[in-house]
Order: sequence, then structure tokens, then C-alpha cells
Amino acid sequence: MSEHDIFVKSVNRNTLSKQVIEQIVQLLASGQVKPGDKLPPEMELMEKLGVSRPVLREALSSLETMGVITRKTRGGTYFNDKIGSEPFSVMLALSIDNLPAIIEARMALELGLVTIAAEKITDEQLEQLKETIDMIADSEDDNYGVYDKRFHKIIALSANNPVVEGMIFSLLITHEKMDRLIRTRDREITVEHHLAIYHALKKRDPYEAFEQMYRHLSFVREKLLSYEQQWLENTTVLTSDPM
Repeated sequence: MSEHDIFVKSVNRNTLSKQVIEQIVQLLASGQVKPGDKLPPEMELMEKLGVSRPVLREALSSLETMGVITRKTRGGTYFNDKIGSEPFSVMLALSIDNLPAIIEARMALELGLVTIAAEKITDEQLEQLKETIDMIADSEDDNYGVYDKRFHKIIALSANNPVVEGMIFSLLITHEKMDRLIRTRDREITVEHHLAIYHALKKRDPYEAFEQMYRHLSFVREKLLSYEQQWLENTTVLTSDPM
């Protein structure tokens, strides 16, 4: 099939970028294109989808961040070869604005990975975990997001499981999405939670590791959802018609 012979529906004006993402992913789901195939040029996609260049580029940028596509300078845009084996990245791309779903996806992955990590984590990786905790504790102005991410990445990689390896990238994206939404950090609580997870892993106790990770992620979930609720309430007030 020619790279130009594709069929997509034009999108509505509401949530344009997300609808463009859905339409492009649908090309894969419907079999019109395959992993590794080249997408049509921007002008053709704009015409078929009925959107402006900024909207299309926003959608393509999101898909690239999710690992669904790769854009090459003067070489066009391609679906990634491994996308067929990484459907989680596609689902994440479609739900990137659904905060509760993003949080639950991260919890589902990390709670499973931390129990495996309790059995497989090496002494060297445990030392690396402790280093990240020390860096968080010593951070100035509570600017420790990079060390927080490193802590969770070490645990995920320590599971050393090729089947879930493709999900780790998506896990880190959910972490970044959530991290960007945090307005104020609780360094002492973060250190306390991370230490509890670290000690459980050091004891090679998957049950305690699960419990401590769940406590940590539940705290983060409640915090982020409260932010979202406040934002929704403020938006409602600002958009309400005056009496």
C-alpha cells in the first residue's frame, strides 16, 4: 500500500491535538500502516485531518515523546519499528491528558516491578538507590525531581525482565508527566518513603516493598488529584456566567 493512500476522518475543533493522535494511532490499529512505515507529509496530513500545522505538530510531538513515531530531519516521520510490541506506549499517548489513568498506570507498573526488584536487585543498585536518597535529602530549594526519577528508574531496571523492558520507558513518561504537575514538594516525606522502600528491597522482602511503594504512590496520587480538583474548581468559577 502506498504511504499516501490512507483514510482518516477529519477531526472536530474540540481537543484537536488528542483527536489527531487518535486518528494517527488508528492507522496502525486498522492495519493501514505497519510499524516502520513512513507517515504522509505534513501538508497531506493537515488536509486529510482538517487541522492547522501547529495542531498537527503538537500531536506529532506527543507521539514522538511516547515513542510511537520518530521524526528525522529532512527524512520524514516514521512509526517506530517496535511499536507493535509496545502497545502500552500507544495507550499512554491516547490517555496523556487523563491524569487519574496516568497515575493508575504508573502504580500498576511500579507495584509489580518493585516486588520483582526485591528478588533481583543487586548490591550495586542498592548503593545507587541510597545515593539518590542522599541527593534528595541534600537538595536545595527542594529541586530534586531528577533524583526522584533516578530512584524509580533504578528499581524498574533492577527487575531485569526483557518482557517488561519496553514498559519502563512508558513508566518514566508517566513519572515525568506527574512530576511536572507537582507545585510544592515534600522533601522530608519523599526521603522517608524512599528510605522505607530501600530498606524493604535491601531485606529482599517483596511484600514490604509492595506495601511501602503503595504508600508512596498513594500519597503522590492524592496530592496530584487534589491539584487537579482545585484547578477544575477554579476553571468553573472563571468560566461561570455572572448572576
